Amino acid sequence: MIKRLLESKIRERLFKGKAIILTGPRQTGKTTLLKQIFDGMRDVLWLNGDDIETRILLEEVSTSKWSRIIKSAKVVVVDEAQRIRDIGIKLKLVTDQFPAVQLVASGSSTLELANQINEPLTGRKWHYQLFPLSYEEMEAHHGFVEENRRLSDRLVYGSYPEVVSHPDEARDILSQLADSFLYKDILMWERIKKPEKLMKLLQALAFQLGNEVSYHELGQITDLDNQTIENYITLLEQTFILFRLPPLSRNLRKELKTKRKIYFYDNGIRNALIAQYQPPELRQDMGALWENWFISERKKWLHYHSIYANTYFWRTQDQQEIDYVEERDGFMWAYEIKWGTKAKAHFSKTFRDAYPQHHTQVVHRDNFFEFLAH
Repeated sequence: MIKRLLESKIRERLFKGKAIILTGPRQTGKTTLLKQIFDGMRDVLWLNGDDIETRILLEEVSTSKWSRIIKSAKVVVVDEAQRIRDIGIKLKLVTDQFPAVQLVASGSSTLELANQINEPLTGRKWHYQLFPLSYEEMEAHHGFVEENRRLSDRLVYGSYPEVVSHPDEARDILSQLADSFLYKDILMWERIKKPEKLMKLLQALAFQLGNEVSYHELGQITDLDNQTIENYITLLEQTFILFRLPPLSRNLRKELKTKRKIYFYDNGIRNALIAQYQPPELRQDMGALWENWFISERKKWLHYHSIYANTYFWRTQDQQEIDYVEERDGFMWAYEIKWGTKAKAHFSKTFRDAYPQHHTQVVHRDNFFEFLAH
């Protein structure tokens, strides 16, 4: 089994007086990770929010009822916690009234879980996100040579644990994962009235990968108004399907201020939505795929190593641009992301003058690992 980077972080936080909240996409291994952490530990109580009996048990819960439920347990794990109504208030009772008990809650969607726990558990929690397998985790498991040999597969099929462990079934697994995302985490919500239009929106975003997104153009493709598109994209972010990258705009009048780029957390899900599994040498979208893969991997790396950065792309109205920018500790770290190892990269003098405290890097196939493995 591939060791997850969050395992050591979570272990370090155990029994320090705060709840541990673990969120992330479905099928990324949250339950497996928690079982690995608590394997062999006595007095662990598991409660599953997908189980209707558990939901009924916790429908009305007081301190005295929690005392009966917990009994002598030293650890209480609430899996799929977002399925339990008012879960934040119920978890707060445990952290307040049973300080010796380590509380852990996991969920596949921030749509409810984060919204329900942020206020009740303010100052009482550590919150982590588990992503599909990261390059760093897979290199540590497979070795540098083998993982780099598999780079083409990662770009096309992504890095969900089941996809990585069963590469011969990758297409079927991705198809099921895409359906699970859409129908279990999003379409169950009453405000999603037209699932076929949501699918059109996802496919349009998949085809526009790496480009600035225009809600007006998306509206023409999907027959949705701008506000509905904004709402749907927010839902897709909250369910870990995609994320937005805003433009960097501080000093220059010509810098773009309103448009966004949208990336997918996993290349495989993106390719499954448009049923494109060609190998890299046959693709017309390798630049966009490579950019999506690197930026999503970098996002994992920053989170797992607790590196706090604001992330952007940079472009001016006269088409000067930089693919990806991180703002950390007062410095701008600018990256040009190139699939070809011989491709030239030019960092705009306009950018360098506007942001004098900067570092510049070209990322390509021969050096990407320097930015993704600690």
